[in-house]
Amino acid sequence: MTAPVPEPRHEYYESQRIRLHYAVWGDGAKRPLLLIHGGQDHCRNWDFVASRLIDSYTLYAPDLRGHGDSGWAIGGMYSLPEFVYDTSVLADSLPRPLVVVGHSLGGAIALQYAGTFPDAVSRVVAIEGWGPPMIEEQPAHVRMRQWVQHMHEMERRKPRRYPNREEATRRMIEANPHLTPEMARHLTLYGTRMNEDGTFSWKFDNYVRIRSPYQFNLEDATDIWGQITAPTLLIKGAESWAPDPERSGRVRSIQQRRTVVIENAGHWVHHDQLDRVMEVMLDFLAEEKASAAGRI
Repeated sequence: MTAPVPEPRHEYYESQRIRLHYAVWGDGAKRPLLLIHGGQDHCRNWDFVASRLIDSYTLYAPDLRGHGDSGWAIGGMYSLPEFVYDTSVLADSLPRPLVVVGHSLGGAIALQYAGTFPDAVSRVVAIEGWGPPMIEEQPAHVRMRQWVQHMHEMERRKPRRYPNREEATRRMIEANPHLTPEMARHLTLYGTRMNEDGTFSWKFDNYVRIRSPYQFNLEDATDIWGQITAPTLLIKGAESWAPDPERSGRVRSIQQRRTVVIENAGHWVHHDQLDRVMEVMLDFLAEEKASAAGRI
């Protein structure tokens, strides 16, 4: 496995009165590429991907609100529109157009941003990021009552504490057996912080686990995705729980899309099969360079 990139530059910005952190590799002289992580994750999960991109791009990797070294939302509200808004605030400070790469929640953010601001994006890569699995339909009043109950439960819930990072790493591997020990240690190192008693906890706000009582609105998502003008690469892990984007018909409105299924990979495809993911991604991004060269 390629060694992670050198330590990035750490920058901060404000969105809706929350101080948000992002990592930067490069001095801005190369084309900008935005890396958006998934839920309960952090920006340094992209280090191994960044090591394959740093020669061609200036890389910007934000910690989403409630994650990593970014601030937490007062009240614990974390919705897709708010994440998209935070992304737009950061993107407004960067050169255009952007290449946007996202995983899971980050992939959903990438697609929503690209459909909302199509002129700002030149290419999109969404890794397992086209919405949650379809669940049994429930009446709105039932969903709202369950949401209130979950919020009460979360108020009482305390972050889990691990005696050391080795125990946290074991939990990481338990959650994703595809991970190599090296990858698991790396993700745990940057994904935990030390508590006052010397134990370690994950950096994300537990409230990011709460789903909105309003179900995933496929009709709205389809409308926004239909506005995407950039070529779009969708990457799915063959062993993932996420729905197949083509069979489910979810992404039908994305006109210039390509879907690739990676074997022997679960939901964290870029962790499970880094070499294969980067092969597919770099081929896709190289097409943009070839197209630009042809216009000269």
